[in-house]
Amino acid sequence: MRFWSPSSPLSGLPYVKNGRSARSSTWDRTGGNRDFVRVEPGEIHVMASLEGAGIIEHIWMTTRCYSPQYLRKLVLEMFWDGEDNPSVRAPLGDFFGTGHAASAHYVSLPLSQVFGPRRGPKGPFAAAMNSYFPMPFSSAARVQLRNESDQPVENLFYYVDYELTKETPPDDLARFHAFYRQEMPTQKVTYEAAQGTPAPWELPGLNTTGNDNYVILDATGSGHYVGCTLSIDNFDASNQAYTWPGEGDDMIFIDGETWPPSLHGTGTEDYFNAAWGFPSGAYSGPYHGITLASSAQEHFGLWSMYRFHIEDPIRFQKSIRVTIEHGHANDQGNDYSSVAYWYQLEPHVPHPDLPPVATRLPRRWPEHGLWDV
Repeated sequence: MRFWSPSSPLSGLPYVKNGRSARSSTWDRTGGNRDFVRVEPGEIHVMASLEGAGIIEHIWMTTRCYSPQYLRKLVLEMFWDGEDNPSVRAPLGDFFGTGHAASAHYVSLPLSQVFGPRRGPKGPFAAAMNSYFPMPFSSAARVQLRNESDQPVENLFYYVDYELTKETPPDDLARFHAFYRQEMPTQKVTYEAAQGTPAPWELPGLNTTGNDNYVILDATGSGHYVGCTLSIDNFDASNQAYTWPGEGDDMIFIDGETWPPSLHGTGTEDYFNAAWGFPSGAYSGPYHGITLASSAQEHFGLWSMYRFHIEDPIRFQKSIRVTIEHGHANDQGNDYSSVAYWYQLEPHVPHPDLPPVATRLPRRWPEHGLWDV
């Protein structure tokens, strides 16, 4: 037994591990400075193909592509231990924390983007994107980028930093998963019209099942949910009884339970650790933040937000269904998209293909102050 049990990444640094560090990257093998690859339309580029037992500890990447909205057209996939169906499947921009085919500067504990006005808003550049999610594997790992756009990725730069070990991973070491979902638009549930201008707690409508909620994650197996990014285009605000979409409660159903679930929240901004709307606009914290904030009024426009359950993972033994209302009692029909992040023991239920490119592109791109429409 160790005299000191590490409780954080920093506290574990003094311990020497029996492992070998390595990297898969786009460095120029000729010794020159052409440190990138080109990915043609329809091509899959394998960023890392690893054999043995180990863990991916860090991924850095950036891209240049002239296809509009290409951050929704490039798809990131990851496969562990020879599986046929990927454990990770998501559009590139959404996986790294921003929706609406956009980039934004932010820093959280597991994910970050480095971005600014000198590069990107008027051109084809994306942010520098980082992931620090630990991604273990016991026999093999493959990380790949699928170009589903109509133009080549002119420049793909990346590091995939990993560690190999001769130690056998324990049976309870779960695999990293991430999956993209969308409902564009969500199906509005109508209720008797409210009289006057009701307060948020006086809105009509009751939700006593959660059946019509937007689904962020629906997984079967044993593991723990560690967070999500959620993007909302509140395009239908003028046709809603209440313009703000944040009255939608989060509801997380564990191991097949029925309503009410074990975890029932009080509003969208509350789940994402804000209150009274999003009064700060865009901000980034270690575990929660807003990567894209509407440049219009608070209740309108485009939003992307994240919540990571690093200190408070949500555990399940058989299944988990992470949902959130789209407006109070699902009374709003807007565009929702998300990426859920979780760890579970394999096998996982096979992920379906993503929606076709044309159906996953945002209807407004974007109106948050970085680009012109």
